[in-house]
Amino acid sequence: MAKLQLLLLTLFCVFLLLPSSAFGDCTCDTEDEGRDKTQALKYKLAAIASILVAGAIGVCIPILGKTIPALRPEKDIFFIIKAFAAGVILSTGFIHVLPDAFESLTSPCLSASPWQDFPFTGFVAMVSAIGTLMVDAFATSYYRKSHSNQAAQNGVGDVEMEGEHEGHLHVHTHATHGSNSFVDNSASSDLIRHRVISQVLELGIVVHSVIIGISLGASESPKTIRPLVAALTFHQFFEGMGLGGCISQAKFQNRAVVVMATFFSLTTPVGIAIGIGISSGYDENSPNALILEGIFNAASAGILIYMALVDLLAADFMNPRVQSNARLQIGVNVSLLLGAGLMSLLAKWA
Repeated sequence: MAKLQLLLLTLFCVFLLLPSSAFGDCTCDTEDEGRDKTQALKYKLAAIASILVAGAIGVCIPILGKTIPALRPEKDIFFIIKAFAAGVILSTGFIHVLPDAFESLTSPCLSASPWQDFPFTGFVAMVSAIGTLMVDAFATSYYRKSHSNQAAQNGVGDVEMEGEHEGHLHVHTHATHGSNSFVDNSASSDLIRHRVISQVLELGIVVHSVIIGISLGASESPKTIRPLVAALTFHQFFEGMGLGGCISQAKFQNRAVVVMATFFSLTTPVGIAIGIGISSGYDENSPNALILEGIFNAASAGILIYMALVDLLAADFMNPRVQSNARLQIGVNVSLLLGAGLMSLLAKWA
């Protein structure tokens, strides 16, 4: 699991370095109308503060299930909160990130060949979703086998110990151990699954959060930034709830929980800070910038759509507890529609 966390951190560092390659020759003129660097900087600083706080609160709400019984994963309200957050993440992929990717990769600022000859946005999103499936499957398989081997070794040790010290109880204890082992392995498999889901989901969220932050930080138009501050604050809060729910179910150690929550909370503010730093030389209409933003937005959309549909919604909606409770089933459906609807509405401003 530590290797997967290191991979996420490495990819994040790469994303931070990529904007430097967006400096280049501009083929499309950028409008100077409405630019006010001083006023724009005030809005950017307000955005850093509000988005940081909103993201931290959002990701911590589900995690507080340890201290607030109503928010624990075994409670019905947890399924409703997760359905709402999954709707937000699904809407983020389809309504916010994917259209931005289409806009970037079909921009008239790019050469007609090859960018106008092939639907690169859909292709990258598809490859990203398939890649997420593969990573999801291989990571789960690897950790499950690793745990099974460790459990088998521990089991052999237990049997030998029983044979040495508790010979007359060997048969009885062995049967009980087998029963408990089956339950433990099932619970352990679910735990491994939740851990893989939470880390892959965080990767998808981090990619587009950094891009959004850089775009906002590089803008010098108060008219553009003003509505984005409120919209992105809500956006980060709701996404945080979805990620926090996955982290809560993964039952990481406290240190890992703090690292993941902090990592998520800081991505957009750090992106804004980077955008502020490069705003003097960053041209959002340059071919390099458009291609980078378009490809990474499309990849992020593929990850988010896959995670929302397969790992969040399908897993919970097909859960026997939800299937056997009509009231809860209605609740999660309404919550899903509400989350997707509200996040879609934010597209009017962001």
